[in-house]
Amino acid sequence: MSNAAALSSGKGHHDENFPVASVLISPRHRPAILAFYRFVRTADDVADHATASPDEKLRLLEDMHLSLMGASDASPEGVALRKVLAERGLSPDHAADLLEAFRRDVTKLRYTDWDDLMDYCRYSAMPVGRYVLDVHGESRDAWPLSDALCAALQVINHLQDCAKDYRALDRVYIPLDTMNAFGLMPEALGAAKGSPALCSVIAALARRNAELLSQSAPFAAHIRDARLGLEVSIIQTLAEDLNRRLLVRDPLSERVHHRGTELPRLLLAAFTRFLGTRLRPKKAVAENTRR
Repeated sequence: MSNAAALSSGKGHHDENFPVASVLISPRHRPAILAFYRFVRTADDVADHATASPDEKLRLLEDMHLSLMGASDASPEGVALRKVLAERGLSPDHAADLLEAFRRDVTKLRYTDWDDLMDYCRYSAMPVGRYVLDVHGESRDAWPLSDALCAALQVINHLQDCAKDYRALDRVYIPLDTMNAFGLMPEALGAAKGSPALCSVIAALARRNAELLSQSAPFAAHIRDARLGLEVSIIQTLAEDLNRRLLVRDPLSERVHHRGTELPRLLLAAFTRFLGTRLRPKKAVAENTRR
């Protein structure tokens, strides 16, 4: 077991907020996605560990990078992913970009504005969608739609977990300029209940995030692989629902995450939505994508 594995949270792909390599994904693609997930999960656990020192975290992340690139075998997760990438003829760039995000998690605790946060999402979220598209042999023309959805998912996670990130790691992804506009400092995230001003901050960011979800709405219809397209439709639907909750709920004191009993309704809505896009003329889908 690697030192990085010793910092594991025990979290697996079934524990994420959104589907990861679900049964919808073709069996021939799932191993490549799961190898990528295990690499990323390990790196994420390293960066988020509550007691490991920053120097130790950066050393372990560098071990993972060197193993990914073939310069070391220190990280089993890096070696395993490297082999999968070689077998599939895939680039290590997406995984390497994610490691940059985890380095930032270790060294950067505050984000000044929305653009600063989106630059972080460029490394922490967008490479995930790009990798899955590459695994499926999809056109890179879909990257902008994927990028918008992945960034939106990342923002949702940040808003849901804003109190936990602050209390456990002193890490604040909520842009400081938005907090300052409502007269707040990061310490507001340490309260047991969000103040009206903090709830306004969350809602303002959720409204901005809704713009990303609007951009990504045509994504599922743009994907050639129907199984992947349906999974993306589900993720889009779940994200839109969570984002609507963040407009009215306080993540410091109220549940935002979905309950299991809520999923059948949302899955049915996602399937109906996806089926509708597949039945529409391709020309109409293409025109909608360009808007």
